[in-house]
Amino acid sequence: MDPRARVSTGPVEESVVTSAIYRDGRRVATPPNVAEACRLLREQPGTLAWIGLYRPTEAQLLALAEEFGLHELAVEDAIVAHQRPKLERYGETLFVVLRAARYLDETEEVDFGEVHIFVGGNFVVTVRHGQAPELTAVRGRMEDDPDLLRRGPEAILYAILDSVVDGYAPVIGGLQHDIDEIESEVFLRDPQVTRRIYELSREVIEFQRATRPLIDILRSLTAGFEKYDTDDELRRYLADVADHATTVAERVHGFRQILGEILALNATLVSQTQNEEVKNLTEASYAQNEEIKKISAWAAILFAPTLIGTVYGMNFDHMPELHWVLGYPFAVALMLVVSGSLYLIFKHRDWL
Repeated sequence: MDPRARVSTGPVEESVVTSAIYRDGRRVATPPNVAEACRLLREQPGTLAWIGLYRPTEAQLLALAEEFGLHELAVEDAIVAHQRPKLERYGETLFVVLRAARYLDETEEVDFGEVHIFVGGNFVVTVRHGQAPELTAVRGRMEDDPDLLRRGPEAILYAILDSVVDGYAPVIGGLQHDIDEIESEVFLRDPQVTRRIYELSREVIEFQRATRPLIDILRSLTAGFEKYDTDDELRRYLADVADHATTVAERVHGFRQILGEILALNATLVSQTQNEEVKNLTEASYAQNEEIKKISAWAAILFAPTLIGTVYGMNFDHMPELHWVLGYPFAVALMLVVSGSLYLIFKHRDWL
């Protein structure tokens, strides 16, 4: 992270959404500040702290990191945000980055949020950057299930993972609906469909970047079951989340392939439409040329007798055949012969 000057800001409590201390799966205290939560953890063995922050400033997060002994590299990632989903272990602390998503029907877009989770031996700190995921419901679910909550910080991590993955289901449904509409628009030759395909492809690619790394995160957690003596029940829960995450990743991958095929099909249909338009223009141009040839041919046929009549209508005294008895029949015959010859010539060339 680039070095930066620390700005003066309010205490960390200003960014704390909820702070709670649990014992045996039940809340026993709601500390008014982070320092009090740390004091209770030290003085009351067997307790668990869960502190939730929303968009803390750098100084606020650094103050909390000092209280819980969080690694500076993980804290830097949480400060900067816009991280890829990942799982890293710093000593006894697990650092997990997840990207939650929600589908916005009004704009047909996927809105992404980000949550950073620090999991220690007796604490969980969540740092949210965005509206999703909504962790209030997760906390309520855990407090309603003391048997699950008493399994420790890993149980809270499981609940957050489960909430994020379950939140992908409405997004999958919204994207599927959009793809179905696009398929119909393609065959209706909607001129705006190409832009919509491109925009939806961008949403799907971004969604894939959020979901695909989850497989590796859950695989890493699964690999550490034996080493860190993970509770058997939590193993089953995490395996279920892994199944759901795999299904989501496969669906998103399928969406990307389908959109690629739709884009190729749309390009083919657009090309066919353009070819049909060119063909129609060519046929119209050909028909127009045929009409012009007919008009030109008849104009030439009519022009011949007009020219002959004009010459013989000059009435000069010394013109040949002017006083000839057969002059008139000769002129008429000449007109017919010339016109007939032109007609036969144009007819032979298919101009008439």
